[in-house]
Amino acid sequence: MLGISKRGDTYLRTLLIQSPWSVILADQRKATKEDSWVGKLLLRRNLNVVAVALANKNARVVWALLAKDRTYSNECVAMAAGA
Repeated sequence: MLGISKRGDTYLRTLLIQSPWSVILADQRKATKEDSWVGKLLLRRNLNVVAVALANKNARVVWALLAKDRTYSNECVAMAAGA
């Protein structure tokens, strides 16, 4: 349950860290930042910490999908969020 370590594939780790920046930038452009998980985290932590937290969350989702041999479904995310 720690952050992303420096072990493993460097290129994959770079992609996992770079991808959250687009989510952070999009969230900062929204008028109501407090609605999303990223927005709430941005109020408490700095940008780099939020980027690594989101990369860690994405890595866990990818690992769960690969470990259970499933495909990503956006409907599961909506049900988990309570929407």
